Amino acid sequence: MNPEGRNPKLVPAMDPAERQKLLAEHLPEVCYIARRIHDRLPVQIPLEDLVHAGVVGLIEAVDRFDPSKKVQLGTYAKFRIRGAILDSLRAVDWSPRSLRKGARQLDEAHRRLSGELGRAPSEVELAQQLSLKLPDFQRLLGELNGLNLGSLDSRGDENFPDDETYAYRPNGPGEDPFFLCLQGELKTLLAEAMNVLEEKERQVLALYYFEELTMREVGAALGVGESRVSQIHSLALVRLRARLQELLQSSAPIETTTPSGD
Repeated sequence: MNPEGRNPKLVPAMDPAERQKLLAEHLPEVCYIARRIHDRLPVQIPLEDLVHAGVVGLIEAVDRFDPSKKVQLGTYAKFRIRGAILDSLRAVDWSPRSLRKGARQLDEAHRRLSGELGRAPSEVELAQQLSLKLPDFQRLLGELNGLNLGSLDSRGDENFPDDETYAYRPNGPGEDPFFLCLQGELKTLLAEAMNVLEEKERQVLALYYFEELTMREVGAALGVGESRVSQIHSLALVRLRARLQELLQSSAPIETTTPSGD
């Protein structure tokens, strides 16, 4: 740190009025990114905490932004906002042991009932199997939303090598050719597995994953509350996971042949 106590990596301070204008212009992006991340977290984590962390990231982005790098502030700010939010979550236990136990019990109940009924069980049937009242079961579904987040890998962005950003990594070596082949097969199975879902479950997944709406926006589009969307989302993933396991287990193993030497 230099004698003035300022980080030498910081660019010269901009005009205070211009700085305040830029912060105000990009504040909606903080709220959007925070809500998107919050959608994938257990309900006990306050959205306000994510927004606060995002604002800190935005301030850092504005204060460290260097126009000479020929990258728009909006692009840089998104990296900093998301990175600050994810960094704030790294120390948070968002998947307590009791919640993971509940997830395993729900998966087992779904598999058991699917085998007995020959179809996907309803929420009422699953609640009864777990000895829960329907409101308690639906509360569990809401709490389960966000358990399967994958991992967060830190990396340097090529435009900002001095800054640490974070990338979402699903559970699998995405660059491995075998894994990419497996992904292609899973996409085919996933399309078939989607048939087990109810219409509203398919709508929720389509709006959330393909249209990239927040759960509040999905709820507004479907005429249900945000908490209900979270419950539908969780149960849809349980159904898909169970059906995919069935399809994978019933698939014939791939036969390999050795060269004939011709």
